[in-house]
Amino acid sequence: MTITRKPPATVLARIYHPATSAAQPIPTRAAATASQFPPMAGDREKAAEGEQQAPAPPPRPSTSSALERVAKAVEAVAAAGEFRNAYRRQLLALSRRIRLLGPFAEELRERRRPPARVDEKEERALAPLAGALEKALELLRLGRDGSRISLVFERDRIMKKFQEVIAQLEQALCDLPYNELDISDEVREQVELVHTQLKRAKERVDTPDDEFYNDLISLYNKTYDPSAELAILERLSEKLHLITITDLTQESLALHEMVTSGGGQDPGEHIEKMSMLLKKIKDFVQTHNPEMGPPMTSKVSKVMESNGEQKSIIVPDEFRCPISLELMKDPVIVATGQTYERLCIEKWLASGHHTCPTTQQRMANTTLTPNYVLRSLISQWCETNGIEPPKRSSQPNKPTPACSSSERANIDGLLSKLCSPDPEEQRSAAAELRLLAKRNAHNRLCIAEAGAIPLLLSLLSSSDLRTQEHAVTALLNLSIHEDNKASIMSSGAVPSVVHVLKNGSMEARENAAATLFSLSVVDEYKVQIGGTGAIPALVVLLSEGSQRGKKDAAAALFNLCIYQGNKGRAIRAGLVPLIMGLVTNPTGALMDEAMAILSILSSHQEGKAAIGAAEPIPALVELIGNGSPRNRENAAAVMLHLCIGEQQLVHLTRAHECGIMVPLRELALNGTERGKRKAVQLLERMSRFLVQQQEEQESHSRLQAASAQVLPQPPEQVPENEIPDQLDSPASQYPTLL
Repeated sequence: MTITRKPPATVLARIYHPATSAAQPIPTRAAATASQFPPMAGDREKAAEGEQQAPAPPPRPSTSSALERVAKAVEAVAAAGEFRNAYRRQLLALSRRIRLLGPFAEELRERRRPPARVDEKEERALAPLAGALEKALELLRLGRDGSRISLVFERDRIMKKFQEVIAQLEQALCDLPYNELDISDEVREQVELVHTQLKRAKERVDTPDDEFYNDLISLYNKTYDPSAELAILERLSEKLHLITITDLTQESLALHEMVTSGGGQDPGEHIEKMSMLLKKIKDFVQTHNPEMGPPMTSKVSKVMESNGEQKSIIVPDEFRCPISLELMKDPVIVATGQTYERLCIEKWLASGHHTCPTTQQRMANTTLTPNYVLRSLISQWCETNGIEPPKRSSQPNKPTPACSSSERANIDGLLSKLCSPDPEEQRSAAAELRLLAKRNAHNRLCIAEAGAIPLLLSLLSSSDLRTQEHAVTALLNLSIHEDNKASIMSSGAVPSVVHVLKNGSMEARENAAATLFSLSVVDEYKVQIGGTGAIPALVVLLSEGSQRGKKDAAAALFNLCIYQGNKGRAIRAGLVPLIMGLVTNPTGALMDEAMAILSILSSHQEGKAAIGAAEPIPALVELIGNGSPRNRENAAAVMLHLCIGEQQLVHLTRAHECGIMVPLRELALNGTERGKRKAVQLLERMSRFLVQQQEEQESHSRLQAASAQVLPQPPEQVPENEIPDQLDSPASQYPTLL
């Protein structure tokens, strides 16, 4: 199958359709790998209006001899690399058997030197083997480059393909005329050994791992027991070999290839569900292994701490640009799947190079796709180590792909309708632009280049709520493309988007919140958005919006509150009581988002005071004991902030009363790396507090004992009839008190 490459979609882009308005995360990452694999059932939806899927050209007959095809296939299998998926055992066995045919191909090649006339009998004898090896190579490439999650869902088709390849290879070796080929006895014995192994493998049917398949299906369909989620994710991570940052990046690329192979169309529901499943596994792996990768040789770099001072620290190699060897600020992925710092790879390309610096492969195109996943991991690593996250440098304007004349004419016609005095024309044009911007990155660039952004912004104040909704959603779709973010911000979009966030229909408000979230990915835009009154409006939406609206608002608030100056605005807008309400909500809705926001706000002095006033200790102790791994570590982080400062004794006492010691010890043993650190710090503080309390009690007891020694003994009881009527001097009856 020939895959036509299109500009890749943006990582986890949120696309909205006017009919459903459902948020659809699209898994993306860098430009896809050069691997090709057949489409899966349900992967592709109908072609977008006006787009036709070009039929694949028929395969051209090979001009190489059968011997050359055999030799090249064996060499390609030997260089196939590592297999890390659920079929690893079968793939390794097949690869190993084919590699054993290397001496056979080499001996035949040697016999052909110097080049001789091709023997027709030899051609007929080797042609079936060449075809079988090429089928096997195709299967091995699918196993190496295909989506690991998708391969499991297609297990029946994949296992059938294994059986077909093994049977074809076995038959080809069975029919080999060894005497006519004139090969040595040693090589013949080795080929016969491979034939015997394939014959046994053909007769043996591998039993599928039903537990593994059912685990995947339960997460895919959301039918699993919530209490078993962590155990399921752990099994899936292990069996899918999604353990390191490289594994997760390769799987994200494979899913992205499935999106781009659709010719720029929207991903099917199947791919979207697989994307969300990958995100769950990624969150689990990241929680249990923040370093996200195998031990590698790291180098010491000078980095800026959050207090402005420099310090030396070991930076993981995964976070370094292969060209500059420095911590990446703006990681981007090139066509070969490698990640580089944007400025470094741009200089490399500008100097006339057309190959990948790491792999030395010729790049099919020079598209640079932001690696949002890696950028997020770098930011989290910086936060964990108390380092100021690297700031992205401003990017020069880059040339955008030119629209065709028909595309530009269509877009210009829609923009003319946006300026029409007829409300109906405005509404229909905004809806069409919304759809066009949804379809692919090329459309987003063309629409922005045509000058649509200012016209769409003018419609955000429209009295027609439906027009307003289409306009804000079109802006959301345009903002997904990295190059359009700056154009939207420079057009002064934020006040108009905030206006919709406050006054639009519920769907328009939700999409306005999602637009702010999309724009706030850029660090400098967090400051601008926070200063326009967006935060109080987002807090209101978090309070009264639909479930999707609340999630959009929470995501935007979390992003904005990463900037220290926005934390105070959010706290003064009443975010803390609202978040505490979500934390104590028995349904657990938005618990993950609430705890993430609470963890950020607790590092702010006003936030810590507001959280402390909301009686959070019982809920935090409960989460430390019984929450998800991420929520346990966030709860411990909030508790640690509360137990530092003026009110620490109050919070430590309350935490001790709520029985925090047992869950803290368990978290210190079995939590995430960050959770363990927070738990150990809390245990140290609790231990010092308890020792201090014990010392105070002992001191009080000693003081009481000392006082008892100097106080008089109670006087001997005298019978009432012996008490004289009057005492001359009361003082003479008692000892003097010192």
